[in-house]
Amino acid sequence: MAEPIHLTDDSFQSQIDTGAVVLVDFWAAWCGPCRAIAPVIDELASEYDGRAHIAKVDVDNNPRVAMQYGIRSIPALLIFKGGKVVDTIVGAVPKSYLTEKLNAQLG
Repeated sequence: MAEPIHLTDDSFQSQIDTGAVVLVDFWAAWCGPCRAIAPVIDELASEYDGRAHIAKVDVDNNPRVAMQYGIRSIPALLIFKGGKVVDTIVGAVPKSYLTEKLNAQLG
């Protein structure tokens, strides 16, 4: 079972620049809504294995990336394609909404 990739300030850009579709969950351990969607993020990592990368960034431990992308509210989910942000989702949303957004980028 595939798991989300845990990114840091240092590893973030190399993962995003692969050209693949990447869903990044900006989260923190103290955030209730973040904990609520964590199982969904884990499921997406398995379901999209080989088609898209599912990643997480702990904003408390990696503030540089969060600041770079203007993350002010978490959970914040950014979808990257070709190294650029193509969609932004803020808040705990249903899994169906996330799959719809990912599928739109995968074509």
